[in-house]
Amino acid sequence: MELQTLPDARQALAARVERLVREKTSGLIRDLRVTVLAGEVVLAGRAATYYAKQLATHAALDACEEFTLTNDIEVF
Repeated sequence: MELQTLPDARQALAARVERLVREKTSGLIRDLRVTVLAGEVVLAGRAATYYAKQLATHAALDACEEFTLTNDIEVF
């Protein structure tokens, strides 16, 4: 079994969250960026509707149950 280092684990979580958000929102979030900090996942990007932003929140929450989620997606 291979142990993941902290940066690798953060990168893997960020990739998982990004994939889930893209799948659940059907790509409605433009310029999506996922950052994993100590105990926090931050979503950033742009959405045309608050509904798309809400979908992104729910998708990310499914992937990062043990982390605080901050949704900084901008609705334009």
